[in-house]
Amino acid sequence: MKRNYKSTAEKSGANSGASADMVVEARFEPLDKKLAEEIAAYIDECTSEREGLCDELFETPKLAIPAPFAVYGAGSLEDELDDVEESFADALFRLIDERGMSDAECYKKAHIDRKTFSKIRTKKDYKPAKTTAAAFAVALELPLDEAKDLIEKAGYSFTHSNKFDIILEYFIKHGKYDIFEINEALYEFGEKILGA
Repeated sequence: MKRNYKSTAEKSGANSGASADMVVEARFEPLDKKLAEEIAAYIDECTSEREGLCDELFETPKLAIPAPFAVYGAGSLEDELDDVEESFADALFRLIDERGMSDAECYKKAHIDRKTFSKIRTKKDYKPAKTTAAAFAVALELPLDEAKDLIEKAGYSFTHSNKFDIILEYFIKHGKYDIFEINEALYEFGEKILGA
């Protein structure tokens, strides 16, 4: 079945002259009825209070009492900046290498164009769209905790506050990394699809 959908173009510091919205042709088969029902049930369970499969995410964590601020801020600003965590780009390229993939294999599997991938490679502070970061997590077949970490390094949260995250979580938890199947489900539930 041929369907049209709008895909928001990657936003970067410089406008390449491309339209902010572009219409892209996509061909999606109707989502399997059983799978659609399972995903809908999973979304309902994840968005309801303390029920079903997502209970562990709502448990109250046992938090240690934090040390006084002076301990964390005792160093100079330069010392604090030396402790900056790994960037999205650094994490992405490390994960690609760990999985023995080439860059081209990874961005093609993620359905990300070479131009966007090049921006990630060359612009140290480049922040991809959430759908792009999630597409790389799927292409790399990351377990849920690593997928969340990669998406967070791109500057996004991964929560049960929206269907996109819940649907992505459903597929990752079930070890299903077929980007076409994931995109069919995202489209079916009115969410942005993965890739550029």
